[in-house]
Amino acid sequence: MIVRIFVLVALICSIGSTTFATKATKKTIEVTLNWKAEPEFGGFYQAVLGKTLKRSWEELAVVEGGASTPTIQMVAAGKIDFAIANGDEVVISQALGTDVVALFATYQTDPHGIMVREDSGVQNLKELLSKPDFTIALQRGIGSTLFVQKKFAPVKAKIVPFTGGITNYLADKKFAQQCFVTSEPLAAKKQGKPARAFLIADEGYNPYSVVLVTRKQVIARDPELVKAVVAAVRQGWMDYLAKPEAANKHMAGLNKSMDLETFNKIAIGQKNLIETADTKKSGLGTMTAARWKILVDQLFEMKLIKKKPDPTALFQNL
Repeated sequence: MIVRIFVLVALICSIGSTTFATKATKKTIEVTLNWKAEPEFGGFYQAVLGKTLKRSWEELAVVEGGASTPTIQMVAAGKIDFAIANGDEVVISQALGTDVVALFATYQTDPHGIMVREDSGVQNLKELLSKPDFTIALQRGIGSTLFVQKKFAPVKAKIVPFTGGITNYLADKKFAQQCFVTSEPLAAKKQGKPARAFLIADEGYNPYSVVLVTRKQVIARDPELVKAVVAAVRQGWMDYLAKPEAANKHMAGLNKSMDLETFNKIAIGQKNLIETADTKKSGLGTMTAARWKILVDQLFEMKLIKKKPDPTALFQNL
């Protein structure tokens, strides 16, 4: 699986749609993903399978994306109303003057990390970046990469562009790469080369991830619809966390690159990144202004934004 770290790009890609329609007369409310059907989206698929959208004249659908699907720009441009993006994309988008807003944050702890082979002997991220004989594949110019490079400067390891897959990792114990800590390490272990994965969130860069977004204009136009979509998504995630088998089987049918066993293992492994002590009190997917402010300050310091949007304007807990 290719790691999902998303850049604001102008290209609007052609994407495939999967709709679970029951009546042709119903209006379809689409949620566009920024990647393929995988466990990180399990609750969205479960919301569709479980028909959790409580509006008899509408139904929920999921539209698969890919590595270059610019969901944040598609929402900002009014081409779609609901999509998945990353938290730092929301900040960057608003800093550019859009009205894109976050509604539901699936991952409370960002699952992006860097993995290196266990037989490399490397014990932590600081050690990895200090080794001149190691190569690390990272996507350049994005928040997580810039944060790591700044925190551990001077970086002595060779940084190369990330191109996807784990082929180089498997072939060279001195090759490290970005990853989803819930996913690529499982693939590596299955290939007989277990990984040691380091969460970038543990180092201090922790944007909300797999975030449902819309425009403030959509909320103003139909606030009850937006509330209903968020409620449907929250219920979908509650159901998926409790019993992921049905959604995993469905997604495995859509995404042949991952077997059902891996779907089930990821679903278990990601639970503590989604459900926290805070979400048990305030509800799955809820966000805080304090978290958004930290992210705004970090992106401004890294010069990824020229002005700071108001943290309280970046999200709505519905």
